[in-house]
Amino acid sequence: MELRYVLVTDGPTDRALMPILTWLLHEQGVQCAIQTEWADLGRLRVSGKLSLVERMRWAVDLYPCDLLFVHRDAEREPRQKRYAEILRAVSELQRDHGVATPAVCVVPVRMQEAWLLFDTEAIRWAAGNSTGRQALGLPSIEDLEDIPDPKKVLHDLLREASGLSGRRLDRFNASERAVRVTSLIDDFSPLRVLPAFVALEADLAQLVHQQGWKP
Repeated sequence: MELRYVLVTDGPTDRALMPILTWLLHEQGVQCAIQTEWADLGRLRVSGKLSLVERMRWAVDLYPCDLLFVHRDAEREPRQKRYAEILRAVSELQRDHGVATPAVCVVPVRMQEAWLLFDTEAIRWAAGNSTGRQALGLPSIEDLEDIPDPKKVLHDLLREASGLSGRRLDRFNASERAVRVTSLIDDFSPLRVLPAFVALEADLAQLVHQQGWKP
């Protein structure tokens, strides 16, 4: 037996959420093999920008799955507004397209990079300088959801952690390195002080119970 999930995101760097989601599934008692896919819809030849419902429909068509994670960053909007947007899209997908795949909302505040700012060693490894000893000054984990631009904070920390300077620092791809951070973390339990993370775990726990995925 295996559990297959697909993650639909705002952008390609948000696939960094996948190790977090897999960890959460294990935390909720899922013991079978978990197969993960990021819905790479950039290769589709379509005119115009896909709506959220269209992205979700393409995702389940291209990547058959047992569970759909749908990510939207809250950014400057209330988390509840983004949550409601996803739930409306899920209802439309079920009503108009007959898609019965269960879905879980993933709505970090303000953006997913806020959930990557708590592990100094993972940031050092992702930056390619695991032996670095410079103080990085990570924000307090309780304040992560209040940071106006967590993406900039993370990218600045990665550049600092790299220990590079001059042209080598200019060539440093912080966006690419940021995606690696979560794959270098084994325990995401510190994030349980954040309301958005707690809400995600609660929603997932309820679904795991409803679907009978826990032995």
